[in-house]
Amino acid sequence: MPATPLTIRMHERDNVAIVANDGGLAAGTALPGGPVLVDRVPQGHKVALVDIAEGAPVLRYGIPIGRALKALPAGSWVHERLLAMPDAIGLDGLPKATVRRPALPPLEGYTFEGYRNADGSVGTRNILAITQTVQCVAGVTEFAVQRIKAELLPRYPNVDDVVALEHGYGCGVAIDAPDAVVPIRTLRNLSLNPNFGGEVMLVSLGCEKLQPERLMPPGTVPIADARAGAEAAGLDVVCLQDDAHVGFMSMVESILRQAEVHLQRLDARRRETVPASELAVGVQCGGSDAFSGVTANPAVGFCTDLLVRAGASVMFSETTEVRDGIDQLTSRAASPEVADAMIREMAWYDAYLKRGAVDRSANTTPGNKKGGLSNIVEKAMGSIVKSGSAPISHVLAPGEKLKGKGLTYAATPASDFICGTLQTAAGMNLHVFTTGRGTPYGLAAVPVIKVATRTDLARRWHDLMDVNAGRIADGAATIEDVGWELFRLMLDVASGRKQTWAERWKLHNALVLFNPAPVT
Repeated sequence: MPATPLTIRMHERDNVAIVANDGGLAAGTALPGGPVLVDRVPQGHKVALVDIAEGAPVLRYGIPIGRALKALPAGSWVHERLLAMPDAIGLDGLPKATVRRPALPPLEGYTFEGYRNADGSVGTRNILAITQTVQCVAGVTEFAVQRIKAELLPRYPNVDDVVALEHGYGCGVAIDAPDAVVPIRTLRNLSLNPNFGGEVMLVSLGCEKLQPERLMPPGTVPIADARAGAEAAGLDVVCLQDDAHVGFMSMVESILRQAEVHLQRLDARRRETVPASELAVGVQCGGSDAFSGVTANPAVGFCTDLLVRAGASVMFSETTEVRDGIDQLTSRAASPEVADAMIREMAWYDAYLKRGAVDRSANTTPGNKKGGLSNIVEKAMGSIVKSGSAPISHVLAPGEKLKGKGLTYAATPASDFICGTLQTAAGMNLHVFTTGRGTPYGLAAVPVIKVATRTDLARRWHDLMDVNAGRIADGAATIEDVGWELFRLMLDVASGRKQTWAERWKLHNALVLFNPAPVT
């Protein structure tokens, strides 16, 4: 017996709905209380609920996501080839701090088991990170890390992992260009992520442009009082070009000797009970589909509000994926100054894209479109809801560290890898990643909780997805149900009581620095 046709309409103004049935719906299917399908409509794609005239707006989320390029009879499949994308919203005359919702009630009594650091931050993992000043040393460092894991790490059971902060920067670049500050401060702040316990160890080649002292100027690394003597005088650097190194193994052994010093200190650390306000969570989406803004992202948005109510820090990002809702964001700013900061970051990114002779429409992928997202405007409306409803209190430029609690807009490219890298540099200790098409994305430095937008994806990728938000579309759970489930899972993962699937499989993507400066 054919399944009951299911469609989802997001706003009472909408003249389209998306098809929720697995496999889509065939032409000739009668929608309950609606038209008969003129075309076969794939799952997640839009169907016209009424006749839409040529040039008329197509409305989803209550806003125009495009104009019809031809007349679309009720029951038609509405896809990207039939829509003209609206122009981007201008950055002048935007509402600033105009939304004044009642304050969210505090959420008290929630805790997790974390690692307190000398700078006041809290880690959810206890990891030794080895920073590299330049790509040239990556092979040597990785060889040493494999030996550290095999020979040293078993002796230090309280240390979770050893990771090399490999990147493609450090030399062959315009190191003094104005925008070079972005990759340099990103790498600096990556080294100071709370999950690394304040233990900063560098591997340098020696001749690179990004010298250790430039990467980590004096006073950059907070040092506990017990270590404030000799160690405060300089950085812990292994330089491969030092005359003392004779042969490859000499370099490797030097890295192992220094690593053991840090492993001993990390191993002495213990988890302690801390309030949920010590969470610093980055939220992101990748491999998005039309369900992203229906199930997973609204659930994450509800959880974002829970975190803000608990006093935690939450970052949302992905500039091109929120650019078309900039008016919604500036109106939610906690002050006109915060709104101005958001506008400044959007204007910078507009100029960056213009220099590359592209615009925001370059964002959407073939997978996004196959999943029902016609263009970046529709994608943006579904992406923004990850930010919940709290006031936006802070704005970060790419590579900057978190400035305070509450909700932060961290300006980053939408690239999964670059966004994840920049949120890690900002100081997140836990990551939430939603996906509709599916991706095995992970980070070595930070636990990544992956949320599936569809039950079919959660079923097929049962050992990669941590939360199934598809139950919302199925009618088996509410947005609030999944939001609370995610919040409680965060506390368990942050405490080390549970591992994410990415952690279990040791899946992680490479760090990718955002470098808008020239390469020489």
